[in-house]
Amino acid sequence: MKKHFEFSIINIDKPSGPTSFTVSDFVKKALGLRKTSHFGTLDPKVTGVLPIALNRACKLTGHFLGHDKEYVGIMRFHEPVELKKVKESIKKKFTGIITQLPPVKSRVKRAERQREIKKFEILEVDENKQDFVFKTVVQGGTYIRKLVHDLGEALGIGAHMLELRRTRAGIFKEAKSITLYELETAIKEDKLKDLIISGEEVIKKIFPVVEIKKESVDRILHGQPIYDKNLKKDYKFEKDTVIVVFSNKQFIGIFKVINAVKIFAKSEFTFQI
Repeated sequence: MKKHFEFSIINIDKPSGPTSFTVSDFVKKALGLRKTSHFGTLDPKVTGVLPIALNRACKLTGHFLGHDKEYVGIMRFHEPVELKKVKESIKKKFTGIITQLPPVKSRVKRAERQREIKKFEILEVDENKQDFVFKTVVQGGTYIRKLVHDLGEALGIGAHMLELRRTRAGIFKEAKSITLYELETAIKEDKLKDLIISGEEVIKKIFPVVEIKKESVDRILHGQPIYDKNLKKDYKFEKDTVIVVFSNKQFIGIFKVINAVKIFAKSEFTFQI
């Protein structure tokens, strides 16, 4: 199992209460790992999908942070408001590319940034017309609490978020996530293997795969860029395309296409043995 942990990911269903770092640290100690890291912070009260990278898979974290996230939540308007009015404001100001200022308590620099809201729909409204259940799909790095606040401001009545749950983070879905209790049970019953997702399996679903010749592997693992002559066949990718490189079943690393003279790609992360 130690070998299985070396470059893998586990999809945790984060409970309300602990920070994302606390959950990541819990997994690290429970599995006896060197290090762990999470793919995108959730506020302590927010629940749901929190992929945790294990050991060397932590190198992949930066490649996942910008992926789409899906949330379901409840927002409370400070005065009763008609559903039609809320939908009109969402369509006009909170769909597509928006400009968002991170909240005061965020750890990032408070500078305006553009984020894409791909879906923002109302699922249910309570009889008082103040509590609205919503579902949204957003670009990674979007602050949902701020999105709700800004919607309330746009309507002139104010709003805040009551509950929030992340149901998807990139390719990681709620249906395949496990609770910390289920993790502990799997450890006790020696059933961890079915819960751990290999890093190779994950990245193949996200980035295009390029195959190199076996005789080129050692040089590339030690820092050489990928030359055209190292490729098993011709590949046509635009400059700056991120690719994953294999030699048969051996994972070599993540590279970025540069399309320079005779040089096909340079390393972003090399999986040295």
